Amino acid sequence: MSPQIIHTDKAPAAVGPYSQAVRIDKLVYTAGQIGIDPATGQMQEGLEAQARQVMANLQAVLEAAGTSFGTVVKTTIFITDMADFSVINGIYGAFFVDNPPARSTVAVAQLPLGALVEIEAIALCTD
Repeated sequence: MSPQIIHTDKAPAAVGPYSQAVRIDKLVYTAGQIGIDPATGQMQEGLEAQARQVMANLQAVLEAAGTSFGTVVKTTIFITDMADFSVINGIYGAFFVDNPPARSTVAVAQLPLGALVEIEAIALCTD
């Protein structure tokens, strides 16, 4: 099966030569989402607002691919300061209450456009 490129206006446009997500067969691989509000094109202010926007953007991309948080099998969280882990973990955890996916969290020196957090996901499609 050929890869299907996923795009939605409900998440920020790619800031480089990549797709918001790619679906191949029953798997969806999302690009990392950062805290840009797709309506304004502006980065949210502060860690909590960015983390919430990241999750909203990720949800929009998953829905555009025909899936949801309930079918996510793996996520990777990139943060610029490991001291922010507990705040991000709390916001992230609200979206994965039952049967959370496997996850890695990595501290990095910088993220695109000065973001404080970025999250990518791999999900299953049930259709």
